[in-house]
Amino acid sequence: MKIVEQIKQPIQDEMELFELKFKDSMSSHVPLINRITHFIVKRKGKQMRPMFVFLVAKMVSGGNFSERTYRGASLIELIHTGSLVHDDVVDDSNRRRGFFSINALWKNKIAVLVGDFLFSKSLLLSVDHDDFDLLKLISIALKEMSEGELLQIEKARKLDITEDIYFEIIRQKTATLIAACCSIGAASVGASEEEIRKMRKFGEIIGTAFQMKDDLFDYTEAKIGKPTGIDIKEQKMTLPLIHTLNNCNPKDKKWIINSVKNHNKNKKRVKEVIAYVKSNGGIEYTIRKMTEYQKEALNLLNEYPDSPYKKSLIDMVNYVIDRKI
Repeated sequence: MKIVEQIKQPIQDEMELFELKFKDSMSSHVPLINRITHFIVKRKGKQMRPMFVFLVAKMVSGGNFSERTYRGASLIELIHTGSLVHDDVVDDSNRRRGFFSINALWKNKIAVLVGDFLFSKSLLLSVDHDDFDLLKLISIALKEMSEGELLQIEKARKLDITEDIYFEIIRQKTATLIAACCSIGAASVGASEEEIRKMRKFGEIIGTAFQMKDDLFDYTEAKIGKPTGIDIKEQKMTLPLIHTLNNCNPKDKKWIINSVKNHNKNKKRVKEVIAYVKSNGGIEYTIRKMTEYQKEALNLLNEYPDSPYKKSLIDMVNYVIDRKI
C-alpha cells in the first residue's frame, strides 16, 4: 500500500473530504439502505478512481479545484459501486475484497435494488447541479460497461475471441470507467474539448494496461487474492491464452479449446494449459503489449509541465504495470 499512499500525497486533504462527500451522496431516508451503504463505505478499496479524477483535474488546471470535481468523483464512485453490487449478483459471488458481498448478506433482490439506487443517486447528483457534461461522460461509460460484459459472454460461449475483439471487450468493460475518471477530472475544471478527449484516451490506455496485468496474474504463483488458473476455470479468454491459441498448431489449439470448455474444473488439465501458455510465448507477448501501452500513457503526460500531480499520475501508470495484486 505504500506506493498508493505516496501517489495520494498531493491530494490527501481532498481525498479525506471526498470520503465525507461520497458518504453523504449515498444517504437515504430508508434505514435499510443507510445500513447497507455504511457497510459499503467501511469496506472501500484503494479508491483509485477518485484519485484519477482529482490528479487529472489538478494537473490540467495547474492545481485549481472546484466543488464540481468532488461531484465528478462521487458520480464515478456511485456508478462503480453500483456496478460491483450488480456484478456480484450476476456472478453469484459471495465475497468482495475479502468480505461478504451485499447479495450474500441481504440476498439478490435487495442487492439489485441497492445497485439501482446507487445509479439513480448518480443521475440526481448530476441533474440537481446541472452537470450535464459530466453526466454524458459517465453515461457513455455505463453503456459501454454493459456492452463489454455482454460481448464477452457472447464470445466466451464459442471461445472464438480474436485479439481485436479482446481489446474491444476490455476497452468497454474495464478501461471505459478509468477513461471516464480522467475525462470527468478534466471537464470538472473547465478544460477544452481537446484536452478532455486527450485525458479520456489516457484513461483508456491505463485501464487496458490494468486488465492485461490482471490477465498475467492468472499465470503466477504469487499470493494475489485469487487462485492461479481461475480465469481458465471460468472460461475467460485472457490475452496470454488468445495469443497462444492464435499461434499454435491446429492439434494443440483443439486440445486447449477442449480443455477450457470441457475440463476447466480439472486442476491437472488447467495446470497443463498454463504450462503450455507459458512455454509458447503468451506471457512475454502480454508483457510486451502492456509495456507499449505504458509508454503511450507516459508520452501523453509528457505534454504537461512538471507538478506533484503529474508525478503522481506517472507513478500511477507505473504502479498499474508493476503492482503485485
